[in-house]
Amino acid sequence: MRVSLADPHGHTFGSSGVIHLATEKPAFRDPKPTVERVTLLARRVLEGDILLPKFQREFVWSRKQIRDLLDSVASNYPIGSVLLWQSRTELASERTIAGLQIAARKDDYPVNYLLDGQQRLSTICGALYWKPNDDPDSMWNIVYDLKTGDFVHKTTLDDPPLNEIPFRLLSNPSTFFKRMSVIDDGELKERADTLFNRIQDYMIAAVTLGDMSIDQVAPVFERINSTGTPLTVVDLMRAATWKMDFDLKESIDEVLAVLEGKKFGKIDRKTVLRTIAAAAGYGFSTENIDRLREKNSAELKQCVSDAEKAARKAVDFLVTQIGIPGAQALPYMNQFAVLVEIFRSTKTLSSDQHESIKRWFWQTTFSGYFGGWNTGQMGADKVAIQDFAEGRSEHVNVTAPMPSRDVWRLKQFRANNAISKMEAIMLSYAAPLDLRTGQKIDVGKALAWGNDKEFHHFFPRAYLTKRKNLSAGRANVMANIVMITSESNIWISDRPPSDYLKDLCEAEGELEIIRRLETCLVPRSAFNAAMADDYEGFLIARSALLHECALKLAHGKPSASGEATRTELDAPDGSDPVIDDPEPVDRDSAD
Repeated sequence: MRVSLADPHGHTFGSSGVIHLATEKPAFRDPKPTVERVTLLARRVLEGDILLPKFQREFVWSRKQIRDLLDSVASNYPIGSVLLWQSRTELASERTIAGLQIAARKDDYPVNYLLDGQQRLSTICGALYWKPNDDPDSMWNIVYDLKTGDFVHKTTLDDPPLNEIPFRLLSNPSTFFKRMSVIDDGELKERADTLFNRIQDYMIAAVTLGDMSIDQVAPVFERINSTGTPLTVVDLMRAATWKMDFDLKESIDEVLAVLEGKKFGKIDRKTVLRTIAAAAGYGFSTENIDRLREKNSAELKQCVSDAEKAARKAVDFLVTQIGIPGAQALPYMNQFAVLVEIFRSTKTLSSDQHESIKRWFWQTTFSGYFGGWNTGQMGADKVAIQDFAEGRSEHVNVTAPMPSRDVWRLKQFRANNAISKMEAIMLSYAAPLDLRTGQKIDVGKALAWGNDKEFHHFFPRAYLTKRKNLSAGRANVMANIVMITSESNIWISDRPPSDYLKDLCEAEGELEIIRRLETCLVPRSAFNAAMADDYEGFLIARSALLHECALKLAHGKPSASGEATRTELDAPDGSDPVIDDPEPVDRDSAD
């Protein structure tokens, strides 16, 4: 999700998933444009006068891009301007550039944070100031061939031929001209002089912004960032909360490293940041997250520690009580943030409270509660957790009406869809047996959602699209998905169910096949419909069982107002629509 705080004119954004903090028009200082030698800018970086804030991405240029930039400078072609932000604000910044050490900044001295031009200045610094070490294949081991006029990457530390000038010598005039003095060819000497003068005299525009706040700088950064890499709320809060003894992003990564040991390391950083803001006593919204800047380093460390301990408990709960083996099977990331706060707030849990949390998990999953989680819900959830933890409520209350049973025969099965993940977990609960072999299916492998996942169509998709003239979307609805091994799915191929089921019944007996189907949540009524190749009858029969299982997990029944009728779900022409919902988004706004 693209994260922004506000545009340079102070406009804020609503429920599109774009986050906003600034609410007033920023009072920008007039930018100060100057023209400087690129070599001077490189020295300013190494001297600590220009710093790379931690929200900048790592150096990602290829060797060809490096050579092309150097060639542009040597040819006196324009390479664009750089944007600096002059400030006394102490932000997390890189201590090295292109493998070179950056000098420490002076206390209470304004520095210039580099907002645009990182890849270019990194290239100039690396190429000019690289010192040969034990890595002959370094991307900074570059020479300029005076004969061909090309920049070349070398793969040896041996002294190159005289016509090849190591680019790093251009940072030291005396060493450069000492090498040139032994060249006899006048034309090559002239080319070397031209190269030296071009590099030393190459000018670049530098625009310096005044001492604005981080919130004001963020949208400027996004507008000019030529890489298209947006700032995230984690990046911004890392810079805003940075202390000499605390780095928020590193702390979050340490939490994720702990969770990785439990196969939950793929929880995204923003979700962990929400748990830290909640542990601080604030809440889950971006406004709550922004308040972390009020904490000192000791308080921040405690918040991270508390969130980490609760996250471990939450993972253990998900694995043992829900049956989720890893983060990829989690229906919603934000579900994890709330679950962590539940375990942080409730120090000891009774068996009844454990059951209540399980019902909360299934209710929020089946209802799609987190599909459009907004700040209003976030605040209500924080209150509900507090009431639950302090004994004022037996449940973590949410307002979440359940869908109708038709959702199973209308909604497509997708690996990134919450209710599809719910179906997968329900199937794993039934301890499914492979339809053809009768062997237990590796549900852990299936729930890992890898390339070889064991979810396949009971009515083969090719059969439905080619012989029944149905759309691929209609074939891919959840009620048509079962756990079958890849080998058995290949054996079924595009055969109609009446064909392959007849073969199985003749080989294993009808009662045995029905038993195996029941472990895959396919009831006898659905089997009967399949034997008649009645796809719609199969979907209706299986949807009824899937819905019954889902409601049992959620411990709720669809109300008259909460359940859509068949008429409401049918398309205007009487055919069944196929529901293909968009990706869930965080509506982190006041809408």
